[in-house]
Amino acid sequence: MESITLKELEKEGVTYKLVTPSLRYEQSFRTYITELKDEERYPFVLDLDASNFNDYLRRLNEFKQGIDIPEDYVESSTFWLVCENTLLGVSNLRHRLNEQIAHVGGHVGLGIRPSARGKGLSTLLLRWTCEIAKTKGIGESPNKTLHVHCYSQNEASKRMIESSGGVLNSTTLSAQNDVSRYNIN
Repeated sequence: MESITLKELEKEGVTYKLVTPSLRYEQSFRTYITELKDEERYPFVLDLDASNFNDYLRRLNEFKQGIDIPEDYVESSTFWLVCENTLLGVSNLRHRLNEQIAHVGGHVGLGIRPSARGKGLSTLLLRWTCEIAKTKGIGESPNKTLHVHCYSQNEASKRMIESSGGVLNSTTLSAQNDVSRYNIN
């Protein structure tokens, strides 16, 4: 499975790309996972079994096509933010919301590898993921509003969502965490 470049930006002499997952980035994916250590992984696709990377890529494609999706999950597309051969971030765009994901989860989950944080890459990744959602007609009617959620105590995530046009809709309690729920039009 070849990687397809969906978006590209040159910033201060560095080229960032939004690509589809592929075997090309297997080594960087593995170092990304190692770098996360015991940190909670976002989005959920980072928790899928990747011991056989071809099977992992097949599984991501099945999620995209709505094949063999576990209960309480929905169809979703995964995108990778890369620079050269380095995987910097991962986003997952849920094609629709079910009751559980509408309550806590939202349309977009994303994460940036620890060594690449603090550089504005999460905002770029969220913006690009939202642009793809718009072109695919993903979002809640009537305005195709995207729901993006984060833990309320995560100030960096809140700033990222707000800088991408997110407007706080509500907060709710999930497990032991307050969750801020934003809308992006």
